[in-house]
Amino acid sequence: HKCIESLPYVDIIIHLAAYSFVPLSFKTPEVFYRNNYLSTLNVLEKARKSKARVIFFSSYLYGNPHYLPIDENHPLAPHNPYAQSKIICEKLCEGYHRDFGLPIIIFRPFNIYGPGQNKSFLIPKILEQLKTGDVHLEDSRPRRDFIHVMDIIGAVIKAIESGITGYEVFNLGSGKSISIRKLADEIVLLAESHHKVFFSNIERKGEVLDSVADIRKAKALLSWEPLINLKDGLRSIIKER
Repeated sequence: HKCIESLPYVDIIIHLAAYSFVPLSFKTPEVFYRNNYLSTLNVLEKARKSKARVIFFSSYLYGNPHYLPIDENHPLAPHNPYAQSKIICEKLCEGYHRDFGLPIIIFRPFNIYGPGQNKSFLIPKILEQLKTGDVHLEDSRPRRDFIHVMDIIGAVIKAIESGITGYEVFNLGSGKSISIRKLADEIVLLAESHHKVFFSNIERKGEVLDSVADIRKAKALLSWEPLINLKDGLRSIIKER
C-alpha cells in the first residue's frame, strides 16, 4: 500500500501485478484473493487521487463457452480461485468508474505466449522437454487461442493512445484456435526435432475444450489487431533457445 502511495504523479497506471498460476490458487486461495484484491484496490486509490487512467489486466473468465467466438458480453463462469479473484477485481474497477468517473480499460487476454515465459506454461514446457527427448503431455483435445506477448504490448500502446475515458472491456486473442496436439506437432516440426509427442489422455476436471476470442471490439474501438501469426511467433521463440 505504502509503496504505491509513494509513487510520483502518474497519468496512466497499467496494472499487471497478480498471483496468476492457477494450480497454486487451489493450494493457497487466501493468498491469491488477498494479494490480487488489495493490489488492485491500492492501484485504484492511487488513480483516484492522481486522476489517472487505469489499464487493468484481467484474464480468460468465460469457462466452458456457450458460443464461439467468445465476445465480451459472454456470461462469466470462473472455475478456479485465480479467475474468481480477477472477477472481484473487475467489479472493483467498475465501482471506481461508477463512483469516481475513473477511466478504466480492462483487458481479458486469452492464452499469452512469447519469449521468457515461465516453464510451467504449455509452450515452454514442450520446448524444455524437446531438449532432452520425447514430449509427454496429458489431454490432446483442448483447443486454445494463442496471442503473442508483443501483440499484447501493441494493445496496451493502442489503449494509451485511444483517449478512452469510459469503462471498456476488451478481449485480446488471435481469433483462431489450435488443438494441443496440432500445437505440439507444429513445435516439433519448427524445432526440426526427431522426438515424438505422447499423450496420456488424462482429462482435467471441467476442462474447456475450445476457446476463441471475438476481437471485433478491440479492432473497432482501439484500431488494434494481432500482427504475429502463431507459426512466426513459435519460430522466434525456438530461434532464441
